[in-house]
Amino acid sequence: MSRNPLDLVRARPEPGFSFTFDGEPVPALPGQTVAAALWSSGRMSWRTTRDGGRPRGAFCGMGVCFDCLVVLDGRPNVRACLAPAHPGAQVTTQEGDGHAGLGA
Repeated sequence: MSRNPLDLVRARPEPGFSFTFDGEPVPALPGQTVAAALWSSGRMSWRTTRDGGRPRGAFCGMGVCFDCLVVLDGRPNVRACLAPAHPGAQVTTQEGDGHAGLGA
């Protein structure tokens, strides 16, 4: 017999929503982090390294390693594994240190 955890706790989650990643819509559920929603949509990397431009995504999943950095609503260096997804957010790939084009 298969049981759904939502049925067991009688949870009724709120409806899903979407945000954009590099201009494409990404579905998300209330309570998901940006990294979880990106993973769920099949995206495994969303940052490139400063040296060599190698792809990176979530590694530790708990905010320790900084491999999952994204630009969230124009703010660089946001850890996707800690940032709650929210409706209408604009998330983009972070390249290098995330400060290119910011005049910093």
